[in-house]
Amino acid sequence: MDWILLIAAGLFEVGFATCLKLSENFTRLWPTLAFMASGAASFFLLSLAMRTIPVGTAYAVWTGMGAFGTAVVGIALFKDPANLWRVVFLGTLVLSVIGLRFTSTGGSP
Repeated sequence: MDWILLIAAGLFEVGFATCLKLSENFTRLWPTLAFMASGAASFFLLSLAMRTIPVGTAYAVWTGMGAFGTAVVGIALFKDPANLWRVVFLGTLVLSVIGLRFTSTGGSP
């Protein structure tokens, strides 16, 4: 269950990073409120996941999911570059997160 919470925390991290961009330096109300709500949800779910998942693993997975997801959103919505090397390194990031999951001793499977 804690791994599901950690995945949800990572998804909310993507949400708060995306809303941060959309807030235009906190000048737009709704994206700013969504940023705050997503950030609070992300940190809360991360804290719950850390009950059984080791802190290093939980934090690395959380940031990895956030980095990957935010990069994909940037490519899809904000026309960030999607060159070969960027895609290769995003792929290695995904493999690293999967590796952390399968080598972790904490949390439920």
